[in-house]
Amino acid sequence: MDVESFWELMETCRRQAEGRDARLAWLRADLSRRPQLEIVDFQLCLDRVTRQAFHWDLVAAAERIFGGRCSDDDFDYFGLWMVGLGGQIFGRAVLDPDALADAPEVLALTGRSWRDWGEDWPGWELLDYVASEAYGLATGDPDPCGDRFHAAVRAQRGEHLVGRRVLAGERWNVRDEADATRRLPRLSVMFPMGDDS
Repeated sequence: MDVESFWELMETCRRQAEGRDARLAWLRADLSRRPQLEIVDFQLCLDRVTRQAFHWDLVAAAERIFGGRCSDDDFDYFGLWMVGLGGQIFGRAVLDPDALADAPEVLALTGRSWRDWGEDWPGWELLDYVASEAYGLATGDPDPCGDRFHAAVRAQRGEHLVGRRVLAGERWNVRDEADATRRLPRLSVMFPMGDDS
């Protein structure tokens, strides 16, 4: 599976199922019918794609959407959620984080308190586990820790790519309204800092 096939699969998943749980179930079932190497390749593509989001400007966009509350884990899950938005929106957001303002899923969050986001929460942690679960189904050995799967991923990826992520760009303070308005003009209007309404 290459990156283009990965995005085709994610788009098909979006068309086939509504809601994150249904999409995960569809994706898990689809992947579990594929060869083991292809399941591993899905995870490698997911890792490669989400790594493209490791940029301080996207961290700032996430912080803006979350009202300044965005931990490292929140940002990781936010990147996975962005994958779920589809390749076109993801690609535009990587190039211009303010383009997230065009995503219907982001528009649905505006004017609402983060406490009321519920199913609309902009994070999708479980996407990172779907390949491991599918691998367990495909091999008939569902390992809750996914040790065999992770060993297969490491073997396919190669140890040279293992390591701590590095965020590109320069860190900046999303609470600096002048800077935020310049860098994220639409998201700054949509998600005013300190607004919990």
